[in-house]
Amino acid sequence: MKKFSNKVAIVTGGNSGIGYATASALVDLGATVIVTGRRKEAIEKAAAEIGAVPIVADQSSIKDTEALVAHVKQDYGKVDILFINAGIVGDSTLIENAEEVNFDNVMDINFKGAYFTLSKFIPVLAEEASVVILSSIVASTYKPHSSIYQASKAALNSIAKTAAAELAPRKIRVNIVSPGPTRTAVLSKNGLDAASADALFDKLSAENIPLRKVGTPHDVAKLVVYLSDDAASYITGSEFVIDGGITL
Repeated sequence: MKKFSNKVAIVTGGNSGIGYATASALVDLGATVIVTGRRKEAIEKAAAEIGAVPIVADQSSIKDTEALVAHVKQDYGKVDILFINAGIVGDSTLIENAEEVNFDNVMDINFKGAYFTLSKFIPVLAEEASVVILSSIVASTYKPHSSIYQASKAALNSIAKTAAAELAPRKIRVNIVSPGPTRTAVLSKNGLDAASADALFDKLSAENIPLRKVGTPHDVAKLVVYLSDDAASYITGSEFVIDGGITL
């Protein structure tokens, strides 16, 4: 029997990048994995590739989240692993040039959406379930042009720790994974072409990252899988930085 046989896992934003890699790893270990995303075609394609169950749901929509929870409760009864992964970077801008629409887009997905995904799923979480929230090292950095994204991730870290305290009586663990530079499509989604993104990653690995490599979605997935396993049964309310040493 595989490690996660008889386990039900939810991965939000599971059609690409870290979500896709984590969902794939959980499927390989025997879990029944539900992947969610906003785009029907993308989420169904990803699910078919890895053997997961696709459900279209926009994390920024509480209505979608409530429908997702109802669907999962009806079909599966409970959730053992909840990976709140979906998020966006938003526009790069100084605080003085910030626009409300960008603020709302980032906060609606990264903070409000993640908060209510956790909130609505709590009644469906099994005893001793694992919740992992994807944050970022930017939650504790203060770089120009990134104030909204940074604030959204800092808020996530706060609620994750509060949730860990609230859910401890049910032996439900809540932990944070904070990646540094990771080779995902996030830069291309912000308008950077593939060659420019590769050049940026290569520069970072050569000049800024002590381990001289940029992380991959599979690197992060392995950490999420570990935190979802019984091997991590005494770990909750913790943040795990996975950044090749860039924040040293």
